[in-house]
Amino acid sequence: MQSFETTGAPCRVSIVIKALNEEKRIVAAVESALTAVRMVGGEVVLADSCSSDRTVALASAYPIRIVQLARADERCCGAGPQLGYQHSVGEFVYILDGDMEMQPGFLPEALAFMQAHPDVAGVGGQVVEMNTSSLEYVARVERGLGHMQAGMVDRLDMGGLYRRVAVEQAGYFSDRNLHSYEEFDLAMRLHARGWKLWRLGIDSVRHHGHDAPPYQLLVRRWRSRYICGLGEVLRAAWGESHLGLVLTRVRELRLYVAVLGWWTVLLAVLVAPLPWTARIAAFSCIAAVPILLMAWRKRSATKAVFSVVSWCFNAAGLVRGLLTPQRPARAAIDSVEIRNTPGAV
Repeated sequence: MQSFETTGAPCRVSIVIKALNEEKRIVAAVESALTAVRMVGGEVVLADSCSSDRTVALASAYPIRIVQLARADERCCGAGPQLGYQHSVGEFVYILDGDMEMQPGFLPEALAFMQAHPDVAGVGGQVVEMNTSSLEYVARVERGLGHMQAGMVDRLDMGGLYRRVAVEQAGYFSDRNLHSYEEFDLAMRLHARGWKLWRLGIDSVRHHGHDAPPYQLLVRRWRSRYICGLGEVLRAAWGESHLGLVLTRVRELRLYVAVLGWWTVLLAVLVAPLPWTARIAAFSCIAAVPILLMAWRKRSATKAVFSVVSWCFNAAGLVRGLLTPQRPARAAIDSVEIRNTPGAV
């Protein structure tokens, strides 16, 4: 098992690639990271979450450090970045997904911006989506997320370059307990300590997103606990200085709380002291309201039904995440070092 402390000599930039079963994309991710880091000096660290395919074998052909979770049951979105971070030594750390490719001109621009703005903890760039038909891409376009636009942002979804000194002030890079919302959690901890985040108007990565049928994706996210991330973030923030930021900067939180209220009303109708015909009629009308409203808004009954079902999954995930016990976020993640890099690039 590896301890939290790293033994390598400090370098300028560490690119941490977090991966799970990415044999189709890992070679491109590693090669792009090595190309990018050669321009500024640094290292590449692969943080593998116990892949069962050839991800590690393919990556082993390159001069990078490879570390892996000691236990597969610790897999989650928050564990991978923190695993890579605790084995990295860079003054700046970039988190790259295994299905992404770094764009070579981004790091010099990001480093120059951060040098000129010492109050900025992290810098992201523009994400070039290669799978524009994926549900994730379509949903982001429909939501028009402001934090994906150039300028000052409240979070750096889809990766960013972070200042290690800022991360250390925030306590840790990524909460090992989180199954999603890990970038948001880091951002709120940084903001609570006075740091800023920025997104540049230049391309930083190309992203080859995964896709799946809508309802299959919901079930997959429930089974993987991805859908529990928001509840986990709330539980972790309870009693901390960034709780107020979490409560006010996640607009979907209000929606999921409203869904829980909707469920409460439906349950109250079912147990009300009324004739069963009146209860069924009232229940049906109240249940139909959000579906009808979404059908009018989206001009599609199919999309309306899916939206409401998705809300219900996420509301249930919110409760599930809130009720799930958590490990200490600052404790080192047990890991195995599979391959040690011969030195900084």
